[in-house]
Amino acid sequence: MKISARNVLPATVVSIKDGAVNSEVLVKLAGGEEIVSVVTKASVDHLGLAAGKQVYVVVKASNVMLAVD
Repeated sequence: MKISARNVLPATVVSIKDGAVNSEVLVKLAGGEEIVSVVTKASVDHLGLAAGKQVYVVVKASNVMLAVD
């Protein structure tokens, strides 16, 4: 796999919640952190996503915001 994005994080699919058009995919990173991605149901099918499948979280953004209390 070659990709221009710099932030590529290996993860494991924990669960998938299907909606009418989109699916909410919960993944867990190696350190235990969890990330949720919303993708189309067609993408879930095309990628063969299921609980336990190894995936890559790809973050490509022109802006990354930080916040503090």
